[in-house]
Amino acid sequence: MDIQAFRGLLAPEGQAVLAEAAGSDVSEGGLLATASRLRERHPAELVSAALTQVRLRERARAKFGADAARMYFTQAGLEQSTRAGVAAYRARRFAAHLSLPRDRVLELGCGIGADLLARARAGIGGEAVELDPLTAEVARANAAAFGAAGLVAVRQGDATLEDPAGYAAVFADPGRRGARGRVFDPRSYEPQLDTVLELARRAPAACVKVAPGIPYEAIWTAGRPEPGDRVEAEWISVDGDVKEAALWLGGLAGAAPRRATLIRGAGEPVSLVPDPELGEPPVGDWGRYLYEPDGAVIRAHLVAEVADRVGGRLADPRIAYITSDALEPTPFAAAYEIDGVLPFSVKRLRAELRRRGAGALTVKKRGSAVDVDRLRRDLGFGRRGAGYGDGGEVTLVLTRVGDDPVALLTRPAPAAAPFPDRRSS
Repeated sequence: MDIQAFRGLLAPEGQAVLAEAAGSDVSEGGLLATASRLRERHPAELVSAALTQVRLRERARAKFGADAARMYFTQAGLEQSTRAGVAAYRARRFAAHLSLPRDRVLELGCGIGADLLARARAGIGGEAVELDPLTAEVARANAAAFGAAGLVAVRQGDATLEDPAGYAAVFADPGRRGARGRVFDPRSYEPQLDTVLELARRAPAACVKVAPGIPYEAIWTAGRPEPGDRVEAEWISVDGDVKEAALWLGGLAGAAPRRATLIRGAGEPVSLVPDPELGEPPVGDWGRYLYEPDGAVIRAHLVAEVADRVGGRLADPRIAYITSDALEPTPFAAAYEIDGVLPFSVKRLRAELRRRGAGALTVKKRGSAVDVDRLRRDLGFGRRGAGYGDGGEVTLVLTRVGDDPVALLTRPAPAAAPFPDRRSS
């Protein structure tokens, strides 16, 4: 889709085609027939642009819910866009710091405008700059679609040439996809992370979105920070999966250097920060329960804090599995009851699963090089889910203690569902 085709989509005829396409069969089986029917009455370029938007909107529902039905996307823009729940959370952090409606935010690399819209909904005005002309046009269309065009503006331009002077804060989202897919090296961002951070530090406060898999050591060296610079690194998981990370600078940085934030459904986000009084977690034998910390907790190096909350210990100091003799509710880890601990042996595991009449098997691993798909087949659980009876589901956890591979037979603990934690911060 080129920029002229997209602009045509915003015109009255384009909107009519888009509405008709939205009510048609755009599945793989029905797409060709729908396209042929629409092209009998409308230009081919307009039909193609409309069908592209309808299919992108369907994919976007996972990130934006019902809002996706009136948003506009490019494929790359959708892939890199911030989920609605994360953008709303981030906007609240901005709003808590800014004096509204006076303070304005400069966004460097706005993509399709997901964060821009979230801030606008929080009453935060400002300007956004996007290098790609089509993507900038899409962001403007999204601002207009949600009635935010009077509060925010989008310009096409090079973010590296912007001057943050006069803005209360900066938000930056450098590109993290290349010709071969996602990039993890901050030097391969577009623009490079060092360049973005140097720009962001020229504002009183800033937030820079980074890949959640960013090398941990790169966080504290990127942008050549000066002594006394305030930097907070935050990892965010959504429904148990780590989706985003961001660096908060200056006035937007929290008091702690690291933070793990969990967003579950429509519930309020909960965050965990380091306890400066804690040392390394204790190490000991397996207890009755196993805790699997959320990925954001692990990325933020906050396993010791979770172990302290549940009165737990590590079975191996290098592996982020916590064990405890008591069940202590926490949103920061999934809890499992341990039914058995065995040295890893396919033959022995198969016999034990058969003895239990296990009907389904979930395999988790950490610190293990075992091929999970092959192991499932070797244990008698093929792709069709064949098991050994109706004895329920077993969660098999593969790990190691020292150099010894270990297999834990577990099941979700009764209180493993999400619950509030009064000590979250």
